[in-house]
Formats: sequence, C-alpha cells, structure tokens
Amino acid sequence: MVDLLLEKGADVNAEGSKYGDALQTVVVYETEAIVILLLDEGANVNAQGGEYGSAPGGLYGNAFQAAVANPNQAIVNLPLEKGAKVNAKGGKYSGEFQAVVVHGNETIVSLLLEKGAEVNIQGASKYGTALFSAAAKGNAALMDSSLDKGAGRS
Repeated sequence: MVDLLLEKGADVNAEGSKYGDALQTVVVYETEAIVILLLDEGANVNAQGGEYGSAPGGLYGNAFQAAVANPNQAIVNLPLEKGAKVNAKGGKYSGEFQAVVVHGNETIVSLLLEKGAEVNIQGASKYGTALFSAAAKGNAALMDSSLDKGAGRS
C-alpha cells in the first residue's frame, strides 16, 4: 500500500498524524521494511512535529528519538545511516541520548556515544541530563558510561 501511495505522488514528508509524519509513525510501530522504504524515498529523519513530536508535552522529538525510545537495533541504525542528528532536542526526553538512557538499552547508549552523543546536553524535560536519567533509573552501568564520556564535567 505504501509503495502504491508513493507511486501516485504521496508526499513522504507530509505532516498530520499524532506522530508528526509517516516516518515517526512506522518507527514507533517498528515496521522496518516501511522505514527503509520511506528513508529511500527521502523521508526527513530530523523532522519534528505531531502530538508526540516536539510540542510541549510531546513524547518524541523526531523519528530518531522514537527509534531509540523503542529500541530496536535495526531500526535505530536506519536513521543514523541517513544523517539523523544524534544531539537533536525535543520531545518528552529532551533528546535522543536521554531517551535511550531512560529506557536502559546499553547497546544503543554505546552506539550513540560512538556517534558523538553529548552526555551533558540539557533539555527541558524532567529527565535532565543523561547522567541524571541513569541515576534516577538506578542504572550503574549507564552512569559509568556517561561518566566515562565526561558527564557532569563542564
């Protein structure tokens, strides 16, 4: 169905769902084949919006933040390959790194750190920095990872 709609001229970056756009929606629902299709058709991996987007009280800032908050390693890698901004702010977690730390996926934390995630990035959410998020969740391994990368240092 998605192929047909795209063939008929559907805008891959059209906004309008509670997730902001089609890419955020399929990332949330972990539909890997459609994520690949939309990215191949030029979906904007850094677009923000929707009820679950960057609006105050929104859940996800963009498709990449949705991917790391619902950690599916294959889906997390797809937006990265297309230029997703690792340190973008927005959504409930303030940014991608906070989202993955809150959800406690050490593999994806390591991946984001390798890609340049800023451990001291401060957002407006109750989760604050990555170190605060790891501490609040009682995750010593993630706290160590954050401290090793300079968390808490100016």
